[in-house]
Amino acid sequence: MFNRCASGREITLEAGDYEARIVTVGAGLAGLRYRGHDLAVPHGVNECPPGYLGKVLMPWPNRVAGGSYSWEGVSYDLPVDEPALGTSLHGFVAFQEWEIAEADASSVLLRTLIAARYSYPWTLAVSARYSLDPDAGLSVELSATNIGEGTAPYGVGFHPYLAIDGAKADVLELSNPATIVYEADASMIPVAAHDVASFGLDFRSPTLINKAALDHAFAGLPQGSWTVTLRNPASGVAVSLSSDARWLQVYSADYIGRVGVAVEPMSCPPNAFNSGTDVVALASGQTHTLSARIAGSES
Repeated sequence: MFNRCASGREITLEAGDYEARIVTVGAGLAGLRYRGHDLAVPHGVNECPPGYLGKVLMPWPNRVAGGSYSWEGVSYDLPVDEPALGTSLHGFVAFQEWEIAEADASSVLLRTLIAARYSYPWTLAVSARYSLDPDAGLSVELSATNIGEGTAPYGVGFHPYLAIDGAKADVLELSNPATIVYEADASMIPVAAHDVASFGLDFRSPTLINKAALDHAFAGLPQGSWTVTLRNPASGVAVSLSSDARWLQVYSADYIGRVGVAVEPMSCPPNAFNSGTDVVALASGQTHTLSARIAGSES
């Protein structure tokens, strides 16, 4: 009865020198091109992408240690979907089908529902809007509204893998304005904050990634909007992600052969449901939005 690809349906957006491909499973970014250059690690609509390529992460980004948390004095147990580390990873909607609510040549709005369940008894109506502009590039707005009763713990992240034509991370320059990096334990849960320079992951000036193994949460980002840039010094092609999110995860894509760098704006850090750090208390009727923009350039 059904003829459906692994990543759902694909929507192609075009504006000026840009082309973006969005898929309905996970409201994912499946590809972004600028003047013929790949700016994000691509995948096909017929694939289940590895490493959460381009996924939307709600109602928490990153990990919840042990799959357990407490909220307003009540304890909850989440599904542990990363059993090797004993953690709950990236929320509920990354592999859920989203509906296409609006679409035109350069933008698409997708929506889905996070239904209440035993481990998260709140109901959220969520959306992802992708808009292409010939000058500004790709804008992303991720929103959630609590349409049920009670106040919900909430966090959100976006998981694009920035790339430049499939070049290895080792030969790319990274510019990241964050001043604080978090050391993680064996379950990838942050345990200590360090100055980026003393920890050896200072990318405040453009620096070759080389052999650095990155899978770290960063903070100490500039107030207001900040920008992370990945550049290939051999070709002069660069891709930048801008956001005003207060947290950032940067991952050198080791799991998929270091063919790009995941640059993940997050509203809260890993394990925020346990630490309480920057968790949004989303009251009934309240909406939260995270925004990001990805743009290409040549020099």
